[in-house]
Amino acid sequence: MDEHPVDTGAFLNDVEGHLLIAAARAEGRTAAARFTARLDWLTDGQRDEVRRQFEAEYLTLTRLSWQRTAERGRQLRDEYEETYRRLRQRALACCLLACALLAATGLVTVALA
Repeated sequence: MDEHPVDTGAFLNDVEGHLLIAAARAEGRTAAARFTARLDWLTDGQRDEVRRQFEAEYLTLTRLSWQRTAERGRQLRDEYEETYRRLRQRALACCLLACALLAATGLVTVALA
């Protein structure tokens, strides 16, 4: 057995990435074939060149879309973490206030007794 530990999460992320890229390439090829099929006047060489350029542009746009989605996810995570941090601070402040009020009430009760 290999002595190096396997990072299962990283491995699964890599596999998922490869599968996403393969799916995007297949979608690009399909879209390029549909697009070039309507261009009857192109020669076979021209059709292949248009198909290659279409596929490349499709992959570029897909990658940009993924990058925007990932960036937005990071932004949302940061916003939610900040909101959660403020909520925890408020909850802690309320608990401390309640403890202080309880202690003050106890002291006043003991002093009056």
